[in-house]
Amino acid sequence: MSRRKFIQQAGLLTGGFLLHNQLLQAVSSPYADKINIAIIGCGDRGTGIMSIIRQLPDEFNIAAICDVLDFRLDNARKIAAASAPKEYKDYRQLLDDKSIQAVVIAVPLNMHFPIASDALNAGKHVFLEKTMTYNIPQAMKLVQQVKQHPNQVLQVGHQYRYVPLYFKVKEMIEKGYLGKITHIDCRWDRNWNWRRPVPAGYTDQQVNWRMYKAYSGGLVAELLSHQIDFINWAFNTHPDEIIGVGGIDYYKDGRETYDNVQVVLRYNKENMIGNFGSTCGNAREGYIFKLKGTKGTVALLVNEGIFYPEAAAKKELETVDGVSSATKIEWNKDGGIPIIKEPMKDGTWYAVKDFHKCIVEKQQPVSNVITGATTAVCVHLANEAAYTHGTRQWKSAYNFS
Repeated sequence: MSRRKFIQQAGLLTGGFLLHNQLLQAVSSPYADKINIAIIGCGDRGTGIMSIIRQLPDEFNIAAICDVLDFRLDNARKIAAASAPKEYKDYRQLLDDKSIQAVVIAVPLNMHFPIASDALNAGKHVFLEKTMTYNIPQAMKLVQQVKQHPNQVLQVGHQYRYVPLYFKVKEMIEKGYLGKITHIDCRWDRNWNWRRPVPAGYTDQQVNWRMYKAYSGGLVAELLSHQIDFINWAFNTHPDEIIGVGGIDYYKDGRETYDNVQVVLRYNKENMIGNFGSTCGNAREGYIFKLKGTKGTVALLVNEGIFYPEAAAKKELETVDGVSSATKIEWNKDGGIPIIKEPMKDGTWYAVKDFHKCIVEKQQPVSNVITGATTAVCVHLANEAAYTHGTRQWKSAYNFS
């Protein structure tokens, strides 16, 4: 591939980038329809989404907030004060409110399915935080239920599917700029016990539910699911074999979910291996996402990506092809090429923007019940493998359509 062809097709160096048509329209098109939306679950993620929604006043009105914990409601009330939302402690009473058209569900993982199921039955559109469901049977049930509500939108909060950077990487994979990708390295590390303070009158299970197996999928569900979902999307695939290991290796504080986990996913069709790991005992590398191909490597941070060509590919890019208008390649100090230079918004902004568009235009979102179920199965199998220090196989029953 000539240097000029690379520049023209990849668009890496000119500052422009191609977005999925749906995303591009979502970013640029105004809509007259303002949606009354409610937030069910007002913890860190729920209030974070609420803050994003407040940046879209023409699309959404925060009509209600709901949480079983009073101090969470108090905090949410301050954030959404301008819209004077109704307040609920029982989500079922909120769902009875006919004026509410859509809900955000950002509750502990074990409650994702029952609340989403009830919301669909109540006629609401649903933005359901990842991971979509707590286990595989729930994922199967939700797929079937969504089919019974064709006029409602259910979007899953895997926001990488909406971020321009990750769209660009997907495009690079599809056009072959990385060559044959055989290896993926992913980490999401921190040096922190992952605990929140527990106010007087509340239990550790209520506040730090992520530490307990009855409520949570642990590090795999809360962090690594994003990267696992991106690989499913970028390659239109799923793993065939999952190997896992982990332990409570540092924080001996009564938690049940691992503070140190590593899972290996084998993709047979792609002849590819993915390593996904997370620890709460070291923050040096933080977030790592590397896709390694025969022609080059993509190294991703959350909002930044660099393409590192292999030696032969780099030589091709540096070869002058005699065209005076060829764009000059801008290498960084490590010999890489920035994938996108334009500043980007938080991934949730793109996702919520598209949620509105899908409701108004009666479309299915990019991150939908099928894709969400596929990743939920991956997470469930990965946790089963890790907790048993064993191996799990993909089954044909998990091929949703």
